[in-house]
Amino acid sequence: MTIEEALREASVILSNVSERPRLEAEILMAHHLRKERTWLHMHGDSDLEDSEGFWRLVDRRKKSEPIEYITGRVSFYDIWLEVGEGVLIARPETELLVDMAAEVVRKHGLKRICEIGVGSGAVSVVLARKFPDLQITATDISEDALKYARKNIAAYGLQEHITLVHTDLLEAVDEEACEMIVSNPPYICREYLLPHSVRYEPQNALIGGECGDELLKAIILEAKRRGVPHLVCEMGYDQRESIAAFCKEQGLPEPRFYKDLAGLDRGFYLRLR
Repeated sequence: MTIEEALREASVILSNVSERPRLEAEILMAHHLRKERTWLHMHGDSDLEDSEGFWRLVDRRKKSEPIEYITGRVSFYDIWLEVGEGVLIARPETELLVDMAAEVVRKHGLKRICEIGVGSGAVSVVLARKFPDLQITATDISEDALKYARKNIAAYGLQEHITLVHTDLLEAVDEEACEMIVSNPPYICREYLLPHSVRYEPQNALIGGECGDELLKAIILEAKRRGVPHLVCEMGYDQRESIAAFCKEQGLPEPRFYKDLAGLDRGFYLRLR
């Protein structure tokens, strides 16, 4: 069987689980052969080596395992991150969270920020690369997530710029360490039926409570208690009203909400003082 024949067959198999079966087949093939996808286009007539290995990858994806877990990496912003079981896969919409946080850092000349829920390190790594003078304290309750964050931080030589702390929210972080909090916390309600592929990811990085906004509110309260001037969070598309009402209840300014590329509310910036 040639590479092109295998790609065609894999595309048919993956059409049941993917909206982009040909692309995913090529990603799996490139990963299997340790080549770039462009190489496949020029060598489609070549015989496929170790075809069993390739079909094992296709079978994993057929069972809805995220392709990022299969290949062990995900593209985010302008970097590649190592990911695997136990860590949330960074999504394109979180790049908007980075953009909002970067806008605040730049405008106010911030030097010390905290990230709650560092995951694979996506947000902190990109921000540290954008702002070489920035010091980031990044926390996570999951040791599995911190393991990947350490690898990704080291891969970009940012150990002197990002400090990882194993804790819930900012419990083990010094009160004076933060001019801004940035976070992409779990914000999905418990009753929401997750797609099959998402069920492979750690549920504690996805489910935010019975209503979904509980952790977002806890982070707002943490920022208020500490007197942190700036807060930037990602949120669910349907949580704008509850977050705005909660801030009003707490005597805080109305947040500045931002939308994703689909025009849905996706996060907010809150200037506390």
